[in-house]
Amino acid sequence: MIRFYYPAQTLPVSVTGNWCELQCAHCGGHYLCGMKALQDIGDDSRLAVRSFLVSGGCTAAGKVPVAEHVAKLAALKGDRRYNFHVGLIDEAEIDLIATLADKVSFDFVGDDATIREVFGLPRTVADYEACYAKLKSRCAVAPHVCIGLHGGQIRGEYRALERLKALGADSITLIVFMPTRGTRFAACQPPALEAVTAVLARARRLFAGVPVQLGCMRPGGAYRRALDLEAVRLGLDGIVNPAPEAVRLAMKQGMAIERGEECCAL
Repeated sequence: MIRFYYPAQTLPVSVTGNWCELQCAHCGGHYLCGMKALQDIGDDSRLAVRSFLVSGGCTAAGKVPVAEHVAKLAALKGDRRYNFHVGLIDEAEIDLIATLADKVSFDFVGDDATIREVFGLPRTVADYEACYAKLKSRCAVAPHVCIGLHGGQIRGEYRALERLKALGADSITLIVFMPTRGTRFAACQPPALEAVTAVLARARRLFAGVPVQLGCMRPGGAYRRALDLEAVRLGLDGIVNPAPEAVRLAMKQGMAIERGEECCAL
């Protein structure tokens, strides 16, 4: 069985609007522009969506200040589900969001140099492990690993998967670095397709019996078509906004297909 996600029923919401203090090399705040600012959502909002992806820009310490907005988020929740993207938050903040979070998406990094040079943070893999473990003790967590995060280089992805295996994971979401205009990594290339496929294959072997999914952030065009086809062949459990060729391949192979309309983490 494979699930294809078309997440129109999840609204990406930024608690910071377009503001981000961290300005990471791969993003530079660019992706905040496609989110709905929390401040622009009225308390009586009847937005016709089933869930929110609650995210935002990061402080210089590497956290999304979601805890500052729990009162408004609680007022808006109703029967919606919330997937929080939080960064490196502390235990007190985890306690605040735990009552609202249906899932927490956590970007897990396996290379100290990437943390310093891409995020600009004086932190280590051990800090990410500690935050992940604290989150996991209070919330349902969907760890995300970005393949090629260090400007298209493979650096730490295998270590990240191995550490997640040791720490325990209920799912794995894999995304792929995309060069983005206006960022410090704009002139970089995506990681080689063969290298990405090797990481997917390793994840599939390492997490047998655990859902392994290809998330929404990945290059488009011919690259995406080829990658999505490989994801089907490798037996991944889900793909967000799949290339039509991948859907046809799954049908040709006789796979049972389910359709999701919310964020794959949910």
